[in-house]
Amino acid sequence: MSDRILTIPNAISFIRLLAIPYFWWVLLAQERVGLAAGLIFLIGGTDWVDGVLARRLDQVSEFGKLLDPVADRLMISSALIGGMIAGVVPAVIGWPLLAREALVGGSAVLLFSRGLGQLDVRPAGKVSTFLIYGGIASFYFVAADISTWLFAPPAWIAGVVGLILYWWVAMQYMADVRQRLSSLESPSRNQEV
Repeated sequence: MSDRILTIPNAISFIRLLAIPYFWWVLLAQERVGLAAGLIFLIGGTDWVDGVLARRLDQVSEFGKLLDPVADRLMISSALIGGMIAGVVPAVIGWPLLAREALVGGSAVLLFSRGLGQLDVRPAGKVSTFLIYGGIASFYFVAADISTWLFAPPAWIAGVVGLILYWWVAMQYMADVRQRLSSLESPSRNQEV
């Protein structure tokens, strides 16, 4: 793993970050829900691309391990918040996902602020993120009245399954956080327990 910042995968992650303000403008200023859905789908797809390229090109970096999840968290949160504002994402899916984002994001910031690194991405976390991106984008396509017969079932299936898996992985992350935070305890305190 390198300390390089200028890599192809990091450039892709950075482009994903730059696409978020454009997503907000398309959704709220232009009210083009179908285009917003396409952006979510495209940005979600590049989440897999940057990871694959990082491994294949031997460009895995510490910066990339931080930038990729930040881009994911910001895009998913934007799609959820924007979707609930626009009446696109059902609250029963949106609020639990936002709560999970706040929990995991806050925990990641806590670890980083204490010098304990970042949370390592889990394969199940990647799968759940993929499902969440697909489910949210599908809700947007349904709201835009684009092939409702095609997107409504995956919206709910990917949304519910992704939500459950997302929270299951969050509990694994919380165990990681507890373990790292306990490593800060003094040896004498550990002996008292």
